[in-house]
Amino acid sequence: MLTMTASPEGVRLSDILQNPDGARQEAHGMVHAVRDLGDVRFVLLRMAEGVLQCVAGEGVVIPRVGDAVRVCGICAHDSRAPGGLELRLQELTVLSTPAEPLPVPIDKFKLNLSMDTDLALRPVTLRNLQKRAVFKLQEGIVRGFRECLQTEGFTEIHTPKINRSGAEGGANIFRLEYFGRKAYLAQSPQFYKQAMVGVYERVFEVGPVFRAEKHNTSRHLSEYTSLDLEMGFIDSFEDVMRMEVKVLSNIMRVLARDYAPQVRVLGVKLPACDAIPAIRFDEAKRRISERYGRPIRDPYDLEPEEEQLISRLFQEEYGSEFVFVTHYPSKKRPFYAMDDPADPRYTLSFDLLFRGMEVTTGGARIHDYRDQVAKMQKKGLDPAKFAAYLSIHKYGMPPHGGLGLGLERLTMKLAGACNVRETCLFPRDTLRLEP
Repeated sequence: MLTMTASPEGVRLSDILQNPDGARQEAHGMVHAVRDLGDVRFVLLRMAEGVLQCVAGEGVVIPRVGDAVRVCGICAHDSRAPGGLELRLQELTVLSTPAEPLPVPIDKFKLNLSMDTDLALRPVTLRNLQKRAVFKLQEGIVRGFRECLQTEGFTEIHTPKINRSGAEGGANIFRLEYFGRKAYLAQSPQFYKQAMVGVYERVFEVGPVFRAEKHNTSRHLSEYTSLDLEMGFIDSFEDVMRMEVKVLSNIMRVLARDYAPQVRVLGVKLPACDAIPAIRFDEAKRRISERYGRPIRDPYDLEPEEEQLISRLFQEEYGSEFVFVTHYPSKKRPFYAMDDPADPRYTLSFDLLFRGMEVTTGGARIHDYRDQVAKMQKKGLDPAKFAAYLSIHKYGMPPHGGLGLGLERLTMKLAGACNVRETCLFPRDTLRLEP
């Protein structure tokens, strides 16, 4: 008979750093770097929270970079050590050792690799302290998002990613064979989160979405993580915008409070976002055209350069790194976006721009059955193909709206990265399916 023993307790670096001088301490981790200075030998131990500096005395085996080790020693405070404390080793046990030397020097602050090399070696390059700090920062973003919405009475949901139809329509949809039938990877949880408004009133989800983007740019991924929320009984799409302001404010508080080491390592400047200005789509187009002499080429959507110029305008005039652009043209918005009763050419929708890039799309949804059917038909869609989705309208829905916030894009702009692939653990694009 197998007898289960208690699980071993993890050793936290933050707890080790609280020890007084002379305390005996055990720890485990991966050897991040070895520094042999002749009279003193340092072993930097990479742990979950950071790096522990160890000093190897006489008789202590010197490990190789990449070894998994268990150590024991005496704590000594030293302002030159990471965290202000080092462990003077008495014992070191090698638990495992790599079959080959690491292909890149992960102990460097910056690896200075090409994007292709970095991504091909991702399981190794993510061990670099700067690169892994990006994804701790990302963890904090999700925590701030989740904690805020739970406080605001939202219920977390988990929706299917294999669907019978696409939520957004268009060509950027992945098709697959599903037991002899056609199916699609979810472009968003849109249909399901709207359905769940009729159940819980306020819902949110953190999950993957899939877009068959055929262009290879620094801002697009074929699979990314979306932070979605949907809320019922709204008076205006501005209620959704106000909720995003609350969410972003909490995210920044969480990052400042609990992720200061990562903020410092990455040189992150946390933006103020307690009050975010807004401008209509058509007005934004006009103002940047006049101010920066850029002709309006596409009257129905914002080009990347226009997003940058709008952000520049609001940074210069209002000192804001965020700006809501509202009332996008109906021609470019999905069929569920509610048209503006005052001018149906525009929708009661918005994008949020942050440091020159769109990170959020949201707005009010159509909740009336007849209105939704009519808009589908206007866009050339067959309502019969959306029977399950339309059932929520047919059997009663409150006025509602929501948004989707791109996790990788927000992380990218916070961390000052140049490419969204840098803020995705294992990116998927037109060329990459591994690692």
